[in-house]
Amino acid sequence: MELKGLKINFLGDSIVFGAGVSGPDKIFHALLKKNAELAEVRSYGIGTTRYARQQKGLPGLPWNEYVDTNSFCERFDRMDDDADIVVVFGGTNDFAHGDAPLGCFDDRTPDTFYGACHYLYRGLIKKYLGKPIVIMTPLHRHSETKNTGELKVVGAGTLKDYVNAIREVAEYYSLPVLDLYANSGMQPDIPEIREMFMPDALHPNDKGHEIMARKLQKLLESL
Repeated sequence: MELKGLKINFLGDSIVFGAGVSGPDKIFHALLKKNAELAEVRSYGIGTTRYARQQKGLPGLPWNEYVDTNSFCERFDRMDDDADIVVVFGGTNDFAHGDAPLGCFDDRTPDTFYGACHYLYRGLIKKYLGKPIVIMTPLHRHSETKNTGELKVVGAGTLKDYVNAIREVAEYYSLPVLDLYANSGMQPDIPEIREMFMPDALHPNDKGHEIMARKLQKLLESL
């Protein structure tokens, strides 16, 4: 696919928003815009948000009311309609502090993670009929083999379980997947990798975003 002159919508969480980089021009989609000569990139990234709806909310934190009503499923339809490509990048917050259960493949509502994947992907396919919908898996992160965060309400396995759900549902709808969990080269469990690419073991820095931009551009050009 020739990317020059196209418009891309990016739906996601704090990584799409740009947490961890030194400036907005260092975010992976900004780098992609420059390198591929895109006409426009639109970021719909909101920090701490998730695919699935929050079930009970998280009391005591001032941003909860806003965040808990802005799951991907609850806001994708507010994105601009004229995108040539849509990219979804999230899931790590569902694992870390979402209270929706993982669920199973047969779920179809936004109240489980599997169901939210179905609901979101089907909704995007209909909204952007005939346009490419690209799914990015979560990156490796700290504490990814168990839910130990104090914000977690309902434990549901490991981060890989969420990655596998994304892969499985995307495959069902024949959506291309950029599997950063498998192929980013970023595993913060290795101290040297963490220092170079993900200092907080969650959000990539400028160098990490450069990797994501290159990999995403290669995938998009292959479509």
